[in-house]
Amino acid sequence: MGGGPAGLMAAEVLTRAGHAVHIFEAMPTPARKFLMAGKSGLNITHSEPLEQFLTRYGAATDRVSAAVRHFTPDDIRAWADGLGTPTFVGSSGRVFPEVFKGSPLLRAWLAQLGEGDATLHTRHRWVGWQDDAHLFETPGGPRTVKARTTLFAFGGTSWPRLGGNGNWTSAFEAAGIPLAPFRPANCGFNHGWSEFLSGRFAGEPVKNVLLGHKGQTVQGDFIVTHHGIEGSSVYALSASLRDTIEAEGKAVLTIDLTPDRTVKQLSDALARPRGKKSFATHLKRATGLTGIKAALLRELLPPATFDVPEKVAAGIKTLPLELTTTRPVAEAISVAGGVCFDAVDEHLMLKAVPGQFVAGEMLDWEAPTGGYLLTACMAEGRQAANGMLHWLKRD
Repeated sequence: MGGGPAGLMAAEVLTRAGHAVHIFEAMPTPARKFLMAGKSGLNITHSEPLEQFLTRYGAATDRVSAAVRHFTPDDIRAWADGLGTPTFVGSSGRVFPEVFKGSPLLRAWLAQLGEGDATLHTRHRWVGWQDDAHLFETPGGPRTVKARTTLFAFGGTSWPRLGGNGNWTSAFEAAGIPLAPFRPANCGFNHGWSEFLSGRFAGEPVKNVLLGHKGQTVQGDFIVTHHGIEGSSVYALSASLRDTIEAEGKAVLTIDLTPDRTVKQLSDALARPRGKKSFATHLKRATGLTGIKAALLRELLPPATFDVPEKVAAGIKTLPLELTTTRPVAEAISVAGGVCFDAVDEHLMLKAVPGQFVAGEMLDWEAPTGGYLLTACMAEGRQAANGMLHWLKRD
C-alpha cells in the first residue's frame, strides 16, 4: 500500500519472485512526490564512499544501514541503468539520471512492473483493518481486501497534497503500534525580519556563505523568505537546528558572509580611512559586500558596532541569526518520526500485526537532501519485500 519508491521497489522484488502483487495508491497516479522531486533534477543517490554515506542517518544509522548495505548507491545506479536510465555524478557528488528528470525512470519502472504480475489500484485510500482484511475508501464505495502479506509504504506527512497526509496513524495507534510524533526535516525556519528586509529581499539567494551550528558547518547558498530562511545549506543543518529549538526555545545559526577572507583581512580593510563615504560605500569597497549580504549585516548587527572595524569584521565572519520555530511539516521536504523501530523486527515486520510490514518514511528516521532519503526508501522497500518472502515461505 502506497505507490512511492518504497512500495514500487517492494513490488518489483515480489513479482520477480513469482508472486501476484496488488499496489494500492490513494492518489489518481502513483509516485507523485517522486515526480515532484525530479522536476528540477532527480537526485537519486550520492557517490560518496559507502561508510561515509551511512553516517547520514543520524540516530537511526544502525537500523537504516542494514537495508542500504544490501542495496547500495552503486546498486541503485545499476538498477536505473537496467531500466534504460543511466546516471551521472554531478560536481557535488550527487547522482542524477542522464535525462535529469524523474518521469522517464518512473515510466520505465511502471512498465516493467506491468510486464510482471503487478496490478495498480489507484484512488484507494486505506481506512484501517476490518477483521482479517483491509478496508479502503474508493470512488465506488468501501472495499475490503484480503492479502497473504502486506507492506505499508504510505510515506510521512510532508507535501500532503501529493498524498502523504498521515491519515493512517490513528489506525496504527489503535492497534497498539508505537509512533513517534512527526516533525519537519529538511525544512525552513522562521525569523522575524524587519519590514524593509522582508519587503526588499524576500526570495533573494544568499550565495557562497558558510553556515554553522554547534560545531557543524556547511558551505553553500540559502534563500531569505518572508518568514525566515530556507535552502539546501539550511536543510543540511535542519535536524540540529530543530532539535535545539525544541530543547531551548531557539537556535542561533552563524553565517560567514565571506568564507574566503579572514577576520584580520576584513578588519584591516575596514580600518582604512573612510572619509566622507557612507557606511554602505565603505563596506562595499573594503569587503565587497553589497545587496542582500550587506542588508543582512545591517539587519543583524547592532548599529553601535558599525564604527568599530574589529566588531564589523567579526560580525561578517560569525553573523548570528536567531531562529525561533521551524516552518510547518506540510512545507518540509521530509519528516522525522513515524513508526518506532522497536515496533518492527529485523525484516521490518510489525510485531503487533504479524505478516504486515512497514518501509520508507513511515518509519522513524530522517536524512539530509543529497539522495540519502530516496536511497533508504528504496533499500527499505527491498528489505521489507525480502521479509515478506520469508514470511510467505514460513506460512
